[in-house]
Amino acid sequence: MTFVSFGSGSSGNCYYLGLNDENKNYGILIDAGINVSTVKRFLKKINIPMSDIYAIIITHDHTDHVKYITNFGEGLNIPVYTTKAVYKGINKNKCIKEKPVNCMHFINKEEPFQIKDFKITAFDIPHDATDNMGYKIEINDNTFCFATDIGHITEKVEHYICEANYLVLEANYDENMLKTGSYPIFLKNRVSGPRGHLSNNEAAKFIVEHYQPKLKHVWLCHLSDKNNLPELVYSTIEQALNEKGIIVGKDLKLTPLKRKTPELFEF
Repeated sequence: MTFVSFGSGSSGNCYYLGLNDENKNYGILIDAGINVSTVKRFLKKINIPMSDIYAIIITHDHTDHVKYITNFGEGLNIPVYTTKAVYKGINKNKCIKEKPVNCMHFINKEEPFQIKDFKITAFDIPHDATDNMGYKIEINDNTFCFATDIGHITEKVEHYICEANYLVLEANYDENMLKTGSYPIFLKNRVSGPRGHLSNNEAAKFIVEHYQPKLKHVWLCHLSDKNNLPELVYSTIEQALNEKGIIVGKDLKLTPLKRKTPELFEF
């Protein structure tokens, strides 16, 4: 398997998950908040042509996740999968001048759908967009779960992401940095609210309380540029795991994703 983060944060979000073996070389994109040229350029470096992308799955309609959806969907003829509610939100998004039309395919939460060897299930995420979802992706006896822009971890979110062997989980802000930082009060309340974002401590608490040996790698996504630091979120979660006797690097891998720099992972 190949996992690529092209960018993770309020500046833009887009990821690639693909098969990479002798017989099967193709994959999907998760979100479309990074421009096509950046995605093309990095995939070319790792010998993946754009023609090997079979679909895009969209988490929600905020601009940093869908800004380039039409360029990918209509421009490159890549099918786009999301709910009808997210599509309505995209059509109301003033940052997207040309709306996607012919590329759209609508899904329902908790109804699995198939894209070649990928079995994909969307599940509800609490966030303040029109509609929001995470994804469970089953392939080759492994389960990859993706959960970003989470106000809090509900029982539904917990149910799905506890199935993961590979997990992309939001760790947006450090609580003290947000509290003492420059954001106005309304924005601090929005970020820390039940339909905002997940903090480092909340992510750490979940990982510690629900760790299972089948969980092999956790990527921490959507780090704030104002209210977080990669080394801070890493140390916060590493310390919490160590206190429970779970050793990072031995029992599981832990990686904060970069906000603007593409990164490649193979597993």
